[in-house]
Amino acid sequence: MIICPWCGTTYLDFQSNCKNCGGPLPAIAETAAPSVSTESLPTPPPAPRPISDKYIWRLLLTDGWAIFASVFVLLGVIFGMVGAGLTIGIITAFVGIPILLLGIAFLGAGVGVIIWRYQGAQKVVNVLRDGEATHGQVVEVQEDYSVSIDGRHPWGIRYQFQAGGQDHEGKVTTLNQPGSQLQVGKAICVLYLSTDAKWSSIYPHP
Repeated sequence: MIICPWCGTTYLDFQSNCKNCGGPLPAIAETAAPSVSTESLPTPPPAPRPISDKYIWRLLLTDGWAIFASVFVLLGVIFGMVGAGLTIGIITAFVGIPILLLGIAFLGAGVGVIIWRYQGAQKVVNVLRDGEATHGQVVEVQEDYSVSIDGRHPWGIRYQFQAGGQDHEGKVTTLNQPGSQLQVGKAICVLYLSTDAKWSSIYPHP
């Protein structure tokens, strides 16, 4: 059995990429190896790693900003359609125009935030593809009750690591409840961009 290190999907036969998230699957030789010590950290495959672009959407589905922005986009579409319909009628134009403008404002704000978060998710995918590996430590694990996705609340995992002789901090969000290996104080493997260490992620991505 092969388990995707990025999303946990299991496969009976080997394939190069996970069909669920697009992440690369470990080679058969790696999965067949004896279990390592609990003190050992997973080693990422050499860069560039074959991470699918569709993995961006999985990241956005657990991003609180992107979720709120989607609500704004939906409200913008609804208000825009209602406002446009009312504006067409001369008698109700004075009511329709403000509603239409409100819809445009909602839509513009929502699309702007989604583009911003999409660009951030693209950076994370770049980290998973080409990032350099180092050791880090989990410093905070917190469930975000302000956001609910299919009855689940996303978890924020904050971590620290060193790169280029400096201390850095990062955070990943996941809908999966962190296991024992992602508790406060635990050592983890961190991937980061050598050109800009502020962009980083935990390996394997939770």
